[in-house]
Amino acid sequence: MFALTTTAPASSWRRFYFVCLLLTLAFRGWLGAVLPFTGDEAYFYWWGRIPAGGFYDHPPMVGWWLAGLIAVSEAEWWLRLPAIVQPALLSAMLLAFLRGEVAAVRWGTASLVLLAPASVLDVLITTDIPLVYFSVASALLFLHAQARRSMPAFALAGLLLGGAFLSKYFSVLLGLAYVAWALWRPAAWKWRGLGLLVLCALPAGLYNAWWNSQHCWANVMFNVFNRHGNAHLSWETPLLYVLMMVWLLTPMVSWRLLRAPALWRMQPALPWLVWLPLAVFALLSLVKTIGLHWVFSFVPLAFLLYARIVPADALGRTLKIAAVLALVHVAGVLAFATTSVESWADRLGPRKYAGIVQTVKPLEVIAALGSDVDRYVLMTDGYSPSVTMGYNHRRYWPVFGPASSHARHDDVLTDFRALAGRDILILSKEKPDLADYAPYFRAVSEDALQVRGATFWRIRGHGFDYPAYHKGVLEPARRLWYAIPTWLPDCGCYFEERYFER
Repeated sequence: MFALTTTAPASSWRRFYFVCLLLTLAFRGWLGAVLPFTGDEAYFYWWGRIPAGGFYDHPPMVGWWLAGLIAVSEAEWWLRLPAIVQPALLSAMLLAFLRGEVAAVRWGTASLVLLAPASVLDVLITTDIPLVYFSVASALLFLHAQARRSMPAFALAGLLLGGAFLSKYFSVLLGLAYVAWALWRPAAWKWRGLGLLVLCALPAGLYNAWWNSQHCWANVMFNVFNRHGNAHLSWETPLLYVLMMVWLLTPMVSWRLLRAPALWRMQPALPWLVWLPLAVFALLSLVKTIGLHWVFSFVPLAFLLYARIVPADALGRTLKIAAVLALVHVAGVLAFATTSVESWADRLGPRKYAGIVQTVKPLEVIAALGSDVDRYVLMTDGYSPSVTMGYNHRRYWPVFGPASSHARHDDVLTDFRALAGRDILILSKEKPDLADYAPYFRAVSEDALQVRGATFWRIRGHGFDYPAYHKGVLEPARRLWYAIPTWLPDCGCYFEERYFER
């Protein structure tokens, strides 16, 4: 049906692309509508529900996007729409960029973007969605600029890099790739283009630095200091990184890119945008697990590089194998979708199964609380359950207790001073030790409730003792998460100002 060969007409490559486009869009639309909101998505939902100039652990772009989406609707499929259509829009961007190239490269690259495993499966609205849009657009404009020595294109690439920076800090790796390209065989026009690019990206960085300086340097504290406590040298994490990249790029693309020593001569700028960021992640993998989503920005560029260096026959074979792999992933999702929630009870431990029920059937968990939802301030003991329950309840659930270094935007949203004397219900997936809660209430009790075979515990605290909580939770949190180095300018910190009367 599809003769994807050197001699095949352009219409065959084009027809293959449009079939892939329609099928993947239909599947992703269905998946985005039926998949329950995850904890990360619910966390970012509250960024959009209560928008601000910035947020605790990442730059603000996804929160700003969600604020606009929420103004129209709060349906899961709508909030996920930028993610659902992302592979389609990325493929359209590549088609526009490759307008003058042969049909195999043009339509083949766009098809690879649609058929990649992450493109088939990932419909979550996270910080990575705006990052990928801005990063890929910036990279394509940069490639256009270096090919034509176009200063306006360098400027636009810089503006888009600024948007990527306000989405996620991994955009810095793309900026480093631009610098490496300029240093390799330097020329005056390269430095002019790079200088203009940096100048246009700079306002985003300055804005982010200003916001952080007024808000406890929250992004800096989290990304530089607080999140790396478990980092250690390991042989497992580099192996995991390699396996992840082989899966993301497909084995065919991974193998060919590794066997292409002439890349730097054949494609003078593009290899820098692919290999330098991936090499940095490879080095980081020696001490830290590299998140699957961390590399998403560079996958479309890797496909572009692959399509430009292989013969059309090889590209056609790769596309057909990628299509088969995509069908396998779709079949796996459909098989998983036919299983009942209860079928996972015996496969997971009690706590993990309770987490599944809480994510998949949150309204049933809320209903099981009965009249308690009106009698108490509702909280959980962790960030993910709090934002998930809050999203489904359309009512924010604060986090009780120390929690962790991650997702501490609750420190911005919740003022425990205002809760002094109140009755609080903390929902937990683990049987509590009441000794951990007794110091902070006049009286405390607990009981269990069952939802679809999962056990949850209600800790009912009467008469919240704010001074005790300040000493037992807030003061240690200050030492752990808000120990701002003296070399950072002290321009304002909500945590200090609220709880320690600065």
